[in-house]
This record gives sequence, structure tokens and C-alpha cells, in this order.
Amino acid sequence: MNANKGTLKRERQPMIKLTRLGGEPFVLNAELIRYVEARPDTYVTLTTGERIVVVESMDEVMRRAVLYQQAKHLIPPPRPPHPESGT
Repeated sequence: MNANKGTLKRERQPMIKLTRLGGEPFVLNAELIRYVEARPDTYVTLTTGERIVVVESMDEVMRRAVLYQQAKHLIPPPRPPHPESGT
């Protein structure tokens, strides 16, 4: 264990936290997401063919998956707006 705990970096894990319809939280390997549907419940279809129904909206599942990809540097974060330069 590192004595200088303040310098430890969080390990990046390919997991996002979601909630089953029954209220049971679970973590999902974001790399396995094939697609997400809203019908009106949110269905997450995995590359394995398994389908999971979750409480989170389609947009929220996408947001979490994108944040995960950004953390891996696979999708660059949005650029901040450039201030208008007078020159």
C-alpha cells in the first residue's frame, strides 16, 4: 500500500452503476453494451444477446457510458467554448 494516499489514482474500471426495475443496483461492464432502447422502459442489450431492463432513462445510460469512455480517453471531452478574441 502506498503511504502517500493522496497521490493514488483511481483505477479506471469498465463499469457503470445502474438499477434494475425492482430497485436492485448493479454494475455493468460498459464495454458489453450493444445498444440501449426506450420502449417505454429502458432496455440495455449486451453484446452477448442478454437484455436488461433498468430504471435509468436511455439518455442517462448513454451519459454514463460516454463518461466511462471519456475516462478511458476513447472519446475526448467536449472542448470549452472559445472566448471571442478581439484581435
